[in-house]
Amino acid sequence: MAIAWGLFLLVSGFLAGHLIPRLPLIIIPRLRSFNQSFPSHPRPIPVDAHLVARVLQMRTTRRWGLVFTIIPLLFGWMMLKWSAAMFGMGLFLAGGWTLMSWLLPLAPGVANSPWSMEVAQQLQIVRNLCESEDGCCESPQPEWELTAVRCAACRSTLLNLARPDLGRPRRDGKFKGFFRIWISDGGAMLVGEEE
Repeated sequence: MAIAWGLFLLVSGFLAGHLIPRLPLIIIPRLRSFNQSFPSHPRPIPVDAHLVARVLQMRTTRRWGLVFTIIPLLFGWMMLKWSAAMFGMGLFLAGGWTLMSWLLPLAPGVANSPWSMEVAQQLQIVRNLCESEDGCCESPQPEWELTAVRCAACRSTLLNLARPDLGRPRRDGKFKGFFRIWISDGGAMLVGEEE
C-alpha cells in the first residue's frame, strides 16, 4: 500500500509540475480581448500584422512559462528537503524537464518553440512578397491554414509550415482543448483537427 501511495504522489507531483509552467499559455491568450481580430478556431487566419504580433505575443507568453517553472522547482526542492519527498520529486523532475526542453534547441538550428522569432520573420516575408509585384497572383490573400500558409485566391502554397496553437478559444470545448494544448505544448497537432 505504501508503494502505491508513493507512486501516486510521484505521478501527481509530476503532472502538477508539468502543468504549472504551461498555465500562462493555456489561460492568457484565450482571454476575449486577445482574440477580437481573429476568426474562430479552426478557420484559417489571414497573414497580416495581427498574426505576426500574435506569434510574438505567444513567444512572450511562453517566456512567462519559464518564470512559472520556478514554482515546481522551488516547491519540489522544499518538499524533498522537509516534507513529502515523492510529491516533491515529481514536481522537481517535471519542472526541470520543462526548463531543459524549453531552453535547449531540438537540434542544431532548430528552435524548440512553435512561436520562434524565425516563424514571425517567415510570416512577415510572406506578407511582404504578397504586397510586392512578385506575388503569387493578381490579388494575393495569404492565410495560415492547418498545414501551410496558402493564398486563398489561387491556392498556391506560400510557406510550408503547420499552424501551432495561437490562443484562440477552441471549438472542441474548453476541457478537450485544454488537454490538447497541454499535451502538444502548443505545437501543431494535425490528428483530429478539421478545417
